[in-house]
Amino acid sequence: MKSFIGEDFLLTTEAARRLYHEHAAKMPIFDYHCHLNPAEIYENKRFSDIGEAWLAGDHYKWRVMRACAVPEAYVTGSASYRDKFDRFAAIMPGLIGNPIYHWSHLELKRFFGIDELLSKRTADQVWECANAKLQSPAGAARALIEESNVRALCTTDDPVDDLRYHRLLAEDTHFTIRVLPTFRPEKALGIADPGYPAYLQKLGAASGVYIRTIDDVKQALVQRIEHFAQAGCRLSDHSFGSPDFTVWDESAAEEAMRKALAGEPLLDYEVSAYQSLLMDFLGEKYAVRGWVMQMHMGAIRNLNSKLYHALGPDVGGDAIGDVMPAASLAKLLDRLACRDKLPKTIVYTLNAADNDKLIATAGCFQDETTAGKIQFGSAWWFNDHYDGMTAQLRSLASIGVLSRFVGMLTDSRSFLSYPRHEYFRRILCEVIGGWIAGGMAPADYDGIGQIVENICYYNVCDYIGIDR
Repeated sequence: MKSFIGEDFLLTTEAARRLYHEHAAKMPIFDYHCHLNPAEIYENKRFSDIGEAWLAGDHYKWRVMRACAVPEAYVTGSASYRDKFDRFAAIMPGLIGNPIYHWSHLELKRFFGIDELLSKRTADQVWECANAKLQSPAGAARALIEESNVRALCTTDDPVDDLRYHRLLAEDTHFTIRVLPTFRPEKALGIADPGYPAYLQKLGAASGVYIRTIDDVKQALVQRIEHFAQAGCRLSDHSFGSPDFTVWDESAAEEAMRKALAGEPLLDYEVSAYQSLLMDFLGEKYAVRGWVMQMHMGAIRNLNSKLYHALGPDVGGDAIGDVMPAASLAKLLDRLACRDKLPKTIVYTLNAADNDKLIATAGCFQDETTAGKIQFGSAWWFNDHYDGMTAQLRSLASIGVLSRFVGMLTDSRSFLSYPRHEYFRRILCEVIGGWIAGGMAPADYDGIGQIVENICYYNVCDYIGIDR
């Protein structure tokens, strides 16, 4: 059976079709937040087969495989990639309604020209066709990025990273796509994690700072910020559950660090005090450099302790957490704004119940320095599906200013994930096209088409500060 993904996939009005085909489809990609490995880009990684390319490290697919009772040996275990692929292909018809169903068929069509629905019946055909390309020069990592019309991408990197591969990529005249690092000091902020003391030793070794106090942590992070800046970094990234930035207690923050280094349990209040103090400090440093501060909030991690102890983090054991108090985010932004040290900020939430209030909170801190200075980021993780993207776009348009939105990102570890930008762009055009078709917006295809192009590419270039 032929795929359902035709030229007008997801586009139900003539206005949506015009906006997509005449404007969105032609735009390049700036993937400003992803988890690609810069070493694999530099070394031009080759994949043995579609099983490795699709299933190695993709916790989205692992979750649905487990939900279909696929044994763990065929998910993250020792089974061959061919056997894992066959199991995934067999469950695909039952994934209708899940974004993986759309993404997977988009990837098959765009990268491999495969227009068949994936199933147990078509697994052999898909396997052979996809592998023919992956095992050719056109299937190498760099070629896949170039084929997707990517102009720049930002990886996600720990402060202790030496950024060797970013420097090598910058010097490589044969690869013109910009690969920039992103400063993610999550482990330095994770004071309640058991690995915190050991991580401080790594941070100290990388920075040349002996760390025993919060001031030492700050000094070490400043040194690493400089290191990242020299490698072209323009963004930071932070991940929280539901932090309480309303707490401001320097003595409690110091006590938190003393306890953490001594291996003693911490109070929630002390953790909040430490994180508030450090985020305030980092936000100011980002503002001085003109960096963008990204904040991902609302995840609750490692819920399945058996899975976590067996396989570690980021294997499909995370979920949507509690709502984020608007007062918490507002307090952090306000402290920085009062000192004129508020950086450009993108806020993402995993809990869609937070959408409207976080957009409204962001609107309180916009200013003349940057259009759309405080952004409400694209629908993230458990929300980056049709309904989630549509809801995010409608809320942003209703409460904020959609035309200033910096658009889509992959947030992915896969070199085959770039059709997610197409998915987003089709949904964007369907939403705006629906307004035109319903008489809620003018049929100004030049003006609204430019807004679409800006959201797809130009806005993020201007916001982050790279050449278009």
